[in-house]
Amino acid sequence: MSTRRAVDPGRRIPRDLHPLAWWAWALALGTAASRTTNPLLLLLVLAVLGFVVTARRTEAPWARGFRYYLWLALTIVAVRVLFRCVFATGVTPDDHVLLTLPHLPTPAWYAGIEIGGPVSLEAVLSSAVDGLRLACLMCCIGAANTLANPKRALRVLPGALYELGVAVTVSLSVAPQLVASVQRVLRARRLRAGRAKGLHALRGIVVPVLSDALDRSLHLAAAMDSRGYGRSGTATRASRRLTGALLLSGMAGLCTGLYGLLDGTAPAWLGLPALAAGSALCVAGLALGGRRVRRTTYRPDPWRGAEWGVAGCGLAAAVLLCVSVGYDATDLNPSLYPLSWPALPPVPALALLLAGAAGVLAPPPGRPPAAAAPPSPRTAPDRELSEVSE
Repeated sequence: MSTRRAVDPGRRIPRDLHPLAWWAWALALGTAASRTTNPLLLLLVLAVLGFVVTARRTEAPWARGFRYYLWLALTIVAVRVLFRCVFATGVTPDDHVLLTLPHLPTPAWYAGIEIGGPVSLEAVLSSAVDGLRLACLMCCIGAANTLANPKRALRVLPGALYELGVAVTVSLSVAPQLVASVQRVLRARRLRAGRAKGLHALRGIVVPVLSDALDRSLHLAAAMDSRGYGRSGTATRASRRLTGALLLSGMAGLCTGLYGLLDGTAPAWLGLPALAAGSALCVAGLALGGRRVRRTTYRPDPWRGAEWGVAGCGLAAAVLLCVSVGYDATDLNPSLYPLSWPALPPVPALALLLAGAAGVLAPPPGRPPAAAAPPSPRTAPDRELSEVSE
């Protein structure tokens, strides 16, 4: 007599979230971060990113790189402060001077920029806040790359961008493959009792790693070529030219429309009309170019309530920080004169915490393929090609 195990009704089934949901969430959070120079809100953005990435990242190789984005963000802040200290812009009588660097005279054609001189606390804090905002934008892109599977994102690209998407996907997979190659080479050196260290061991590591990466690339390219990747389809030369003309015209229209919206003195037709016309031309070009690519999708990623919830959390945070409703807009960009501790506006803070709810709304990540199924006897290039095609 068979027995059934009781299933917890509150348990959520692990699955990978749609990659576009993570990208929409991350880009919206980056838009919200670009609207403020309040260091408390920027630090809250970093905290939200860290929480969501920690809660919903997978065990894939690309999901382990968020810490490198954090180190890059710290480097950006340090370089921004260093440049502000070296290339001084002058101080006011109300500034608090921290130190004075040796002043270097500059020629007349280099007027307006001074090298060295007094460094004020206000200048250091201003440069640190500017660098922190850029660091938040970088970390938002890093969170999207960490949470979204780049190979699964290839499925949802328009047909006209499929070849470009394949190239981008393969390029995004280079770094994890190089890390794996370095680990294999180091393991082999330890087995062979290699004792060389430092620069003496560099040649014995770099050459095998480059050779292994080149061999894997050639094998993958041969496997992709044998399966028809990069074929042009049935499109004629005139169709390709028309597609290129539509896309170029559409991009020009988008640039013109954005310029018209940002410049208040521009004519009215350079704003929304040009932006709408450019968008229509881009959509037409993508639709026409997609006809020459015939492909099928194996196990398409579903778009369900969790995807709507994650994308909606990010969009809600971006909208609340753009419309300035329920709070003073000056709280987003506090002044350093007089020097005081910035206030934390409650509505923007709650908006950013709402974006952090994506770590709860998203389902637990699915198991990696190696743990879900036994390894197949296929070769490494075939396994990589199957991951790209999926």
